[in-house]
Amino acid sequence: MENLFQMNLPKEEIDAISNLGLAHMGDCVFEILCRGYLCARGGKRVDHLHRDTIHMVKASSQAKFADRMLPLLTPEELAYYRRGKNAHVHAVPKSATPQEYAKATGVETLFGALYLAGRTQRLNELFWLAVEERPC
Repeated sequence: MENLFQMNLPKEEIDAISNLGLAHMGDCVFEILCRGYLCARGGKRVDHLHRDTIHMVKASSQAKFADRMLPLLTPEELAYYRRGKNAHVHAVPKSATPQEYAKATGVETLFGALYLAGRTQRLNELFWLAVEERPC
């Protein structure tokens, strides 16, 4: 049985997944990192945990994170980011501009690809970029 908590798909299999499929996975990965971060900090009621998680995962926050992260990406990581950023989405939430949503989708696509490749240490490094510059 495959361990779905510790994925290790080959690059060819990851590349065969659609841009939005990778973003779907990355959305979950980014949110679980945010939830873990907030829980580990302790001292918050569940309604505050939920509110702070929503603030961290919204498209405008992820877009700011993308701007800080881009100079540090490898060429392969940048390619995954661009795949997501250039994906054709059918709807943009009212709380985000199309540009913010595109950047957020790029972040999610990258995080999905890294997770599926089993690169959790790199995911952790990139995630800390988000929280170090913008404490809750």
